[in-house]
Amino acid sequence: MYTENPVNKQGGRPVRLFRNGRNQALRIPREFELPGEEAMIHKEGERLIIEPLKKPSLLAILATLEPLDEDFPEIEDQPAEDDIAL
Repeated sequence: MYTENPVNKQGGRPVRLFRNGRNQALRIPREFELPGEEAMIHKEGERLIIEPLKKPSLLAILATLEPLDEDFPEIEDQPAEDDIAL
């Protein structure tokens, strides 16, 4: 167990591993917290890389949709809000 918070040359620090059911887990120190509720983890050699999941942009979502084959009905022009008597 570490009594200090040593920092290595790459800016990392030791953390404790523990079991959460059948999974191995670690506590992420506050200075390394990730935004959001989900992350992506992958392995590069002996390193585990944890990255925040970025929500796709609206344009990226729209780009995945199939084009519509139907025609839209005509819409009458509505008067501007300034022209409406309240």
